[in-house]
Amino acid sequence: MLDIELLRSFVSVVDSGGFTRAGERVHRTQSTVSQQIKRLEESVGRPLLVRNGKQATPTEEGERLLTYARRILALEQEARDVVSQPVVEGVVRLGIPEDFAAYRLVELLSDFARGRPTLRLDVRCGLSVVLRGLLDRGDLDVALIKRNLGESGGIASWPERLQWVTSKKHPVDLSRDPVPIAVAEQGCLYRNRLIHALESAGRTWHVAYTSPNLPGIQAAVAAGLGVAVLPDVAITDRHRIIDTHGLAPLTNTEIALIVSERASPAARRIADVLAEFCTELDPRRRAQGQPAKQRLAAKA
Repeated sequence: MLDIELLRSFVSVVDSGGFTRAGERVHRTQSTVSQQIKRLEESVGRPLLVRNGKQATPTEEGERLLTYARRILALEQEARDVVSQPVVEGVVRLGIPEDFAAYRLVELLSDFARGRPTLRLDVRCGLSVVLRGLLDRGDLDVALIKRNLGESGGIASWPERLQWVTSKKHPVDLSRDPVPIAVAEQGCLYRNRLIHALESAGRTWHVAYTSPNLPGIQAAVAAGLGVAVLPDVAITDRHRIIDTHGLAPLTNTEIALIVSERASPAARRIADVLAEFCTELDPRRRAQGQPAKQRLAAKA
């Protein structure tokens, strides 16, 4: 078996061109390096270096060994690096609705990730219909999705109250038709709720503002461009909740927590965090005791 330290000295002699400089590189005396090369030559039964005073060059056998020596030393270092690294928990792919991303959940997830440096979070934020498709295809491990109240599936669900909102500073005149609306793109559950409610009340409408993200809708409503349907957590101090005012009552939605059957232990721990967070948002089931952020730190 070839000795790693002998190979290291051999490569150093070849790379530096002599025993003195090689000794400096491997922190050995010149005589020690010379003895190591002699031991290596005895081990392989062939001369490996041609000595010419202070200079040394590899023989033909030495050239052949040099290639293998470099590979052996590289593999030895790679093995050391792998063993010295901490165990990695892997990647957790998480999907969350956008209004949750704009709320406190992002801060809580950040706290969780900092407490688990070997875990990598891959968070996807978007429409629930998109997140549901990614989950079904196996591209997500855990997802919070919005859905119709009372649908089956998932490990937990929480009711979500929807509100008609307009601008506090520039309220829309709801006595006139068509009603201007600010909505997300096709596929949004709130958009469908809003349009269905208006048509059920016999009101005409037109899309005054379409945005692929929640901040755009919030800003449009605040500026008075249109009315919108938003959950409680997405209503800001620039909005005013509308009492029906000729608008049909809204059918509420719910938030469902869905975990893949193949989810890792780390993914299931994150699911526990999401469950606590959603429970705190539900006024009927508000958790007692320390805030979620503190409980989250305890879990990490």
